[in-house]
Amino acid sequence: MALRILLADDHLVLLTGMKALLQREGYEVVGEACDGREAVEMTKTLQPQIAVLDISMPGLNGLDAAHKLRKLSPQTKIIILTMHKESPYVVEALEAEVSGYVLKTQAAQDLLDAIKAVAANKVYLSPGISQIVVDAYHAKNRSDGAELTLREREVLQLIAEGHRTKQVATLLGISVKTAESHRGRIMRKLGIHDTAGLVRYAIRRGLISP
Repeated sequence: MALRILLADDHLVLLTGMKALLQREGYEVVGEACDGREAVEMTKTLQPQIAVLDISMPGLNGLDAAHKLRKLSPQTKIIILTMHKESPYVVEALEAEVSGYVLKTQAAQDLLDAIKAVAANKVYLSPGISQIVVDAYHAKNRSDGAELTLREREVLQLIAEGHRTKQVATLLGISVKTAESHRGRIMRKLGIHDTAGLVRYAIRRGLISP
Protein backbone atom coordinates (compact mmCIF):
# COMPACT_ATOMS: atom_id res chain seq x y z
CA MET A 1 0.00 0.00 0.00
CA ALA A 2 1.36 3.43 -0.99
CA LEU A 3 2.48 5.80 1.74
CA ARG A 4 -0.22 8.44 2.33
CA ILE A 5 1.15 12.01 2.42
CA LEU A 6 -0.40 15.43 3.08
CA LEU A 7 1.28 18.54 1.63
CA ALA A 8 0.93 22.08 2.99
CA ASP A 9 2.48 25.15 1.35
CA ASP A 10 1.02 28.51 0.37
CA HIS A 11 2.98 28.58 -2.90
CA LEU A 12 0.82 26.81 -5.48
CA VAL A 13 3.66 26.17 -7.94
CA LEU A 14 5.78 24.47 -5.29
CA LEU A 15 2.78 22.51 -4.02
CA THR A 16 2.03 21.24 -7.53
CA GLY A 17 5.68 20.35 -8.10
CA MET A 18 5.92 18.41 -4.85
CA LYS A 19 2.74 16.49 -5.64
CA ALA A 20 4.02 15.50 -9.08
CA LEU A 21 7.39 14.45 -7.64
CA LEU A 22 5.86 12.26 -4.94
CA GLN A 23 3.31 10.67 -7.26
CA ARG A 24 6.10 9.72 -9.68
CA GLU A 25 7.79 7.94 -6.78
CA GLY A 26 4.64 5.95 -6.06
CA TYR A 27 3.39 7.88 -3.02
CA GLU A 28 -0.27 8.81 -2.55
CA VAL A 29 -0.85 12.53 -1.98
CA VAL A 30 -4.12 12.49 -0.02
CA GLY A 31 -4.44 16.23 0.55
CA GLU A 32 -3.04 19.65 -0.37
CA ALA A 33 -3.39 22.57 2.07
CA CYS A 34 -2.54 26.23 1.49
CA ASP A 35 -2.21 27.25 5.16
CA GLY A 36 -1.52 25.69 8.53
CA ARG A 37 -5.11 25.76 9.76
CA GLU A 38 -6.31 23.92 6.66
CA ALA A 39 -3.50 21.39 7.13
CA VAL A 40 -4.67 20.69 10.69
CA GLU A 41 -8.30 20.20 9.62
CA MET A 42 -7.34 17.96 6.69
CA THR A 43 -5.08 15.86 8.88
CA LYS A 44 -7.91 15.25 11.35
CA THR A 45 -10.07 13.97 8.49
CA LEU A 46 -7.54 12.19 6.27
CA GLN A 47 -5.11 10.82 8.90
CA PRO A 48 -2.05 10.77 6.58
CA GLN A 49 1.04 8.84 7.56
CA ILE A 50 3.28 11.84 6.80
CA ALA A 51 2.55 15.59 6.66
CA VAL A 52 4.99 17.87 4.83
CA LEU A 53 4.62 21.44 6.13
CA ASP A 54 6.12 24.76 5.08
CA ILE A 55 6.93 27.13 7.98
CA SER A 56 5.76 30.47 6.57
CA MET A 57 2.04 30.01 5.90
CA PRO A 58 -0.85 32.44 6.55
CA GLY A 59 -3.34 31.96 9.38
CA LEU A 60 -1.26 29.37 11.20
CA ASN A 61 2.44 28.82 10.49
CA GLY A 62 3.95 25.38 10.01
CA LEU A 63 5.65 25.17 13.40
CA ASP A 64 2.47 25.89 15.34
CA ALA A 65 0.54 23.57 13.02
CA ALA A 66 3.09 20.86 13.88
CA HIS A 67 2.40 21.34 17.60
CA LYS A 68 -1.33 20.90 16.96
CA LEU A 69 -0.83 17.85 14.75
CA ARG A 70 1.25 16.10 17.41
CA LYS A 71 -1.80 16.25 19.71
CA LEU A 72 -4.55 15.64 17.16
CA SER A 73 -2.88 12.92 15.07
CA PRO A 74 0.14 11.52 16.96
CA GLN A 75 0.60 8.74 14.40
CA THR A 76 1.21 11.30 11.62
CA LYS A 77 4.91 11.98 11.19
CA ILE A 78 5.81 15.57 10.31
CA ILE A 79 8.44 16.87 7.91
CA ILE A 80 9.18 20.60 7.79
CA LEU A 81 10.12 21.85 4.30
CA THR A 82 11.42 25.42 4.46
CA MET A 83 13.89 28.09 3.39
CA HIS A 84 14.83 28.78 7.02
CA LYS A 85 18.05 27.21 8.28
CA GLU A 86 18.60 29.53 11.26
CA SER A 87 18.87 27.80 14.63
CA PRO A 88 15.67 29.21 16.27
CA TYR A 89 13.50 27.63 13.58
CA VAL A 90 15.20 24.24 13.71
CA VAL A 91 15.23 24.16 17.51
CA GLU A 92 11.55 25.03 17.65
CA ALA A 93 10.75 22.36 15.05
CA LEU A 94 12.58 19.75 17.11
CA GLU A 95 10.66 20.93 20.18
CA ALA A 96 7.48 20.22 18.20
CA GLU A 97 8.82 16.67 17.73
CA VAL A 98 8.96 16.80 13.95
CA SER A 99 10.59 13.83 12.27
CA GLY A 100 12.27 15.71 9.45
CA TYR A 101 13.61 19.17 8.58
CA VAL A 102 14.36 19.72 4.89
CA LEU A 103 15.70 22.87 3.24
CA LYS A 104 14.01 24.00 0.03
CA THR A 105 17.42 25.00 -1.29
CA GLN A 106 18.44 21.33 -1.39
CA ALA A 107 17.66 19.04 -4.32
CA ALA A 108 14.30 17.30 -4.61
CA GLN A 109 16.15 14.11 -3.71
CA ASP A 110 16.58 15.50 -0.20
CA LEU A 111 12.80 15.45 0.35
CA LEU A 112 12.57 11.90 -0.96
CA ASP A 113 15.40 10.83 1.35
CA ALA A 114 13.59 12.48 4.26
CA ILE A 115 10.33 10.64 3.50
CA LYS A 116 12.11 7.28 3.33
CA ALA A 117 13.94 7.95 6.61
CA VAL A 118 10.83 9.16 8.42
CA ALA A 119 8.79 6.20 7.16
CA ALA A 120 11.46 3.99 8.72
CA ASN A 121 10.98 5.78 12.09
CA LYS A 122 14.20 7.78 11.76
CA VAL A 123 14.77 11.53 12.14
CA TYR A 124 16.08 13.32 9.05
CA LEU A 125 17.86 16.69 8.91
CA SER A 126 19.09 18.26 5.68
CA PRO A 127 22.90 18.24 5.31
CA GLY A 128 22.76 22.05 5.52
CA ILE A 129 21.58 21.94 9.14
CA SER A 130 24.52 22.57 11.44
CA GLN A 131 25.46 20.20 14.25
CA ILE A 132 25.53 23.29 16.43
CA VAL A 133 21.76 23.54 16.05
CA VAL A 134 21.27 19.98 17.25
CA ASP A 135 23.57 20.69 20.20
CA ALA A 136 21.54 23.81 21.02
CA TYR A 137 18.34 21.76 21.08
CA HIS A 138 19.76 19.15 23.42
CA ALA A 139 21.06 21.91 25.66
CA LYS A 140 17.52 23.32 25.82
CA ASN A 141 18.76 26.57 24.35
CA ARG A 142 15.25 27.80 23.62
CA SER A 143 14.38 30.77 21.44
CA ASP A 144 12.91 33.99 22.80
CA GLY A 145 9.48 33.04 21.40
CA ALA A 146 9.20 29.99 23.69
CA GLU A 147 7.61 32.04 26.48
CA LEU A 148 4.43 32.48 24.43
CA THR A 149 1.81 29.74 24.58
CA LEU A 150 0.62 28.12 21.36
CA ARG A 151 -2.67 30.06 21.55
CA GLU A 152 -0.79 33.34 22.10
CA ARG A 153 1.38 32.59 19.07
CA GLU A 154 -1.77 32.00 17.01
CA VAL A 155 -3.23 35.33 18.15
CA LEU A 156 0.08 37.10 17.49
CA GLN A 157 0.29 35.76 13.94
CA LEU A 158 -3.27 36.84 13.12
CA ILE A 159 -2.70 40.32 14.58
CA ALA A 160 0.52 40.65 12.59
CA GLU A 161 -1.35 39.62 9.43
CA GLY A 162 -3.65 42.62 9.93
CA HIS A 163 -6.71 41.01 11.52
CA ARG A 164 -8.63 43.14 14.02
CA THR A 165 -9.50 41.75 17.46
CA LYS A 166 -13.04 40.82 16.44
CA GLN A 167 -11.72 38.96 13.39
CA VAL A 168 -9.15 37.13 15.53
CA ALA A 169 -11.93 36.05 17.89
CA THR A 170 -14.05 34.76 15.00
CA LEU A 171 -11.19 32.86 13.35
CA LEU A 172 -10.18 31.16 16.61
CA GLY A 173 -13.72 30.58 17.90
CA ILE A 174 -13.20 32.62 21.07
CA SER A 175 -14.88 35.70 22.53
CA VAL A 176 -13.67 39.21 21.72
CA LYS A 177 -12.87 39.69 25.42
CA THR A 178 -10.67 36.58 25.42
CA ALA A 179 -8.91 37.75 22.24
CA GLU A 180 -8.25 41.14 23.87
CA SER A 181 -6.91 39.37 26.96
CA HIS A 182 -4.51 37.31 24.82
CA ARG A 183 -3.32 40.45 23.04
CA GLY A 184 -2.63 42.19 26.35
CA ARG A 185 -0.67 39.22 27.72
CA ILE A 186 1.39 38.97 24.54
CA MET A 187 2.38 42.63 24.76
CA ARG A 188 3.29 42.32 28.44
CA LYS A 189 5.37 39.18 27.92
CA LEU A 190 7.28 40.61 24.96
CA GLY A 191 7.54 44.15 26.31
CA ILE A 192 5.95 45.47 23.11
CA HIS A 193 3.35 48.22 23.30
CA ASP A 194 2.04 48.74 19.75
CA THR A 195 0.85 46.73 16.77
CA ALA A 196 3.81 47.76 14.62
CA GLY A 197 6.14 46.26 17.21
CA LEU A 198 4.15 43.01 17.20
CA VAL A 199 4.41 42.87 13.40
CA ARG A 200 8.18 43.35 13.51
CA TYR A 201 8.50 40.64 16.17
CA ALA A 202 6.33 38.20 14.15
CA ILE A 203 8.48 38.76 11.05
CA ARG A 204 11.67 38.26 13.04
CA ARG A 205 10.33 35.01 14.51
CA GLY A 206 9.18 33.74 11.11
CA LEU A 207 5.49 33.72 12.04
CA ILE A 208 4.74 35.81 8.95
CA SER A 209 6.72 36.75 5.85
CA PRO A 210 7.89 40.36 5.35
